[in-house]
Amino acid sequence: MASVFQPIPPRPAPVRTTGYVAWARANLFGDWRSTTTTIVLALVALWLLPGMAQWAIFQAVFHPSLESCQAARGTGACWAVVAEKYRYIILGRYPYDEQWRPVVATLLLMGLLGVSCTRRFWRPWLVPLWIAVLAGYFVLMAGGVLGLSKVTTDLWGGLPLTIMLATLGIVLAFPLAVLVALGRRSKLPAIRTMCIVYVELVRGVPLISVLFMASFLFPLFMPVGKSPDVLLRVLVGITLFAAAYLAESVRGGLQAVPKGQVEAAATLGLTYWQTQRKIVLPQALAMVVPAVMNNFIAIFKDTSLVTIVSLYELTGSLGLALNADADWRPYKLEGYFFIAAIYFAFCFAMSRYSLWIEKQVSVSRTR
Repeated sequence: MASVFQPIPPRPAPVRTTGYVAWARANLFGDWRSTTTTIVLALVALWLLPGMAQWAIFQAVFHPSLESCQAARGTGACWAVVAEKYRYIILGRYPYDEQWRPVVATLLLMGLLGVSCTRRFWRPWLVPLWIAVLAGYFVLMAGGVLGLSKVTTDLWGGLPLTIMLATLGIVLAFPLAVLVALGRRSKLPAIRTMCIVYVELVRGVPLISVLFMASFLFPLFMPVGKSPDVLLRVLVGITLFAAAYLAESVRGGLQAVPKGQVEAAATLGLTYWQTQRKIVLPQALAMVVPAVMNNFIAIFKDTSLVTIVSLYELTGSLGLALNADADWRPYKLEGYFFIAAIYFAFCFAMSRYSLWIEKQVSVSRTR
């Protein structure tokens, strides 16, 4: 009997796994629960967004006019308070005629951070560059040399102070945290006990109390006129507080490294520090990148607490700017939205950089 040709039915086209449609299908419409949640949130957004857009954009006042803000009060936002007080909010009480100095100093510091976060610039000359830029930052901010007028640290404020405290707090806390994490796993009882006491003591109190003790109680134990500058004391307090939390994140990574790798390093004749530097720490730190970045973001946001010791960073400068002018005080909400946007921009950039580091680490693991 002659065979009859039976064609195979066509297979369905492959589903795209990249692009916006694929992302929406996987994250917004993956199953009925996800689809329901997406639809409900979309309906809530459609209900709220028109009113928010009217208040924030269409009925808002942008030019610095107090009369226009009073006329639009209750119906539109008064972004004019930002246009009127932005220099005070961003730069604090720094002398008006010298405000180019904190602007240049902050740009130098942010440029240094950008260079340090770019892989192609991870070279030995990066350490001398850090020393040079930090020296230039403090020369510009403090003055007293090169013909610059002297400005005391109690007049520093705004965004330059926030970025400086966060940057130095992170840079100084991280190596200290690594040493403390290694100390907690040390076989020497004295070192292990000291590290445990330090971590548990610092993590058991809020940062406000640490800043309060550094600013007000520490000078009581020093000779009259010999107490360090309040900015230095606050920086030390932030560093010690941040290092305690970072140490626990690093210790978690150290515990996740298989013990067999340490034993293999010992059989190769590597010393303790060679083992930690070449074998253990690279793997441990790669495992805890998200936790470490969370701590970095927390340090950046916690700098707002230095207001209690009369160092007026970004949020403190906003309070000073509005409290000194009663006419603009009713529009404090718009000022805080402006501050929140600045904090969000920096924290979002840090989180995206964390994702980039995680991708680099995952690539190295798959090789």
